[in-house]
Amino acid sequence: MEFNLADLFENAVDHFGPRECLVANGVRRTYAEMEERANRLAHHLAAHGIGPGDHVGIYALNCVEWVETLWAVFKLRAVWININYRYVEDELRYIFDNADLDALVYQRGFAPRVAAVRDGMPRGAHTLLIEDGSGADLAGLGSVDFEAAMASGSPERDFAPRSGDDRYILYTGGTTGLPKGVVWRHEDVFFALGGGIDAQSGEKAKRPQDMIARGEAPGPSVYFAIAPLMHGAAQWSVMSRSFVGHKNVLTAKFDPHEVWRLVEQEKVQALMITGDAMGRPLVEALDAAGGGPELSSLFLVTSTAAVFSPTVKDDFFRHFPNLIIVDAVGASEVGGSGMVLCTKGQTAMLGGGPTVKVGEGTVVLDDALCPIEPGSDAIGKIARTGHIPLEYYKDPEKSAETFFTAPDGKRYSMPGDFAKVEADGRVTLLGRGSVSINSGGEKIYPEEVEQAIKSHPDAFDAVVVGVPDERWGSRVAAVVAPRAGAELTLEALREHCRRHIAGYKLPRQLALVDEIERSPAGKPDYRWAKRVATAPGIGAAEDREGDS
Repeated sequence: MEFNLADLFENAVDHFGPRECLVANGVRRTYAEMEERANRLAHHLAAHGIGPGDHVGIYALNCVEWVETLWAVFKLRAVWININYRYVEDELRYIFDNADLDALVYQRGFAPRVAAVRDGMPRGAHTLLIEDGSGADLAGLGSVDFEAAMASGSPERDFAPRSGDDRYILYTGGTTGLPKGVVWRHEDVFFALGGGIDAQSGEKAKRPQDMIARGEAPGPSVYFAIAPLMHGAAQWSVMSRSFVGHKNVLTAKFDPHEVWRLVEQEKVQALMITGDAMGRPLVEALDAAGGGPELSSLFLVTSTAAVFSPTVKDDFFRHFPNLIIVDAVGASEVGGSGMVLCTKGQTAMLGGGPTVKVGEGTVVLDDALCPIEPGSDAIGKIARTGHIPLEYYKDPEKSAETFFTAPDGKRYSMPGDFAKVEADGRVTLLGRGSVSINSGGEKIYPEEVEQAIKSHPDAFDAVVVGVPDERWGSRVAAVVAPRAGAELTLEALREHCRRHIAGYKLPRQLALVDEIERSPAGKPDYRWAKRVATAPGIGAAEDREGDS
């Protein structure tokens, strides 16, 4: 057996068949049940021409059918394509065409959008319909009902041998540009994101059977990834836990009260969130409940893909004093870059984003593509070597920029996140270069300013962007959602931030909004924030006196 994702799942099925594998929206599947249904769906897809290398889109909210489709596609050595359910028609048309879909599995509620852009699937894709009770119009689609497809397929596991070279594609981006399909080999993505390298010990699996041993070891075994499966963080929470026989809990959409109800009901031990976007509402729901559910099972919270502020972590510790919080960083193009573990009283940051202990193969490269030495004042870009992607799908130019061979002869992935290396070798993340701000020759990283703003007691959420400035080229603009009933002024915000960041980084204009627009994974929509910040009537501070 190779390190193939379908093989790893089937290995877990053979050892943990009776265990619960998944609970989603009240529907339960054991490992054995998941296996049988995935086999049936795979046989149906094969009967309709889907085979090695073909692309199957999944367009749905979190549900058991999403995960069943995931395994069914991999069993055929085909490739599933994650589709953002928030996309409008133009975005859908782009991804249907760019991803070269051969089949599509979608929820009925999205049928009108599918019908409107089906011409974007030039291969005449076979479509399957997941019934969701929405009653949406199905006219002209001719899709096969998902359960009927299940019933038509054989439950047998009689598929051809697979390979660690089989492909996995993760479509990413969209907040600062068009989505890009990151192409991985199964073996590489398993070691980068799928638990092949143990996050705590750094131990690397030598054979698939090592994952079974991990599944039999003491530790948390009930995981709840709140983010949508259309994003990599939730996909890999579910898949990595499935390789070791653990139980996954999912919910269709994020609702903080429903999350805590499920934590109590399913005795969840580990919760995965995406930073403040989920952390703040979760804490506020607990505050409002005044005691609320019985949550003693929870002892681990992992955050990834978005900023998790020290103030929000401290709020969690108010309710869970013995909690362990893990701040994990990474990207679709590199896998996991590093993590920091903290307990109560250990939430301070050095500035910017999280300061983490980096994983195997992760470095910070300077402009000459040489590793930066610890303790240097230099700022570079975080990169990873070893188990990294092959390319961006159908984008050789962008691939060459991101995946390259450096002067040291190693092949790296460097998606563009700025970072610096602390004296002890840890790395502090500063934010994505594509949204950094150049003001009077000084480079300012939005995440650092956002952290300072969100530590203000009246600021609930914030996004920082650069807007044009006649004198400085660009100036820092803050788009802030205040807490309910709070009155927040630019002067008060600047005075507060002055205690946390240098004067030239202070926001010079403020736009107040009811809610910050983010992706379902919690990532800020910088294009939206720039539109808000440049709208008529949004002004700048008078000058930069004292801002040096």
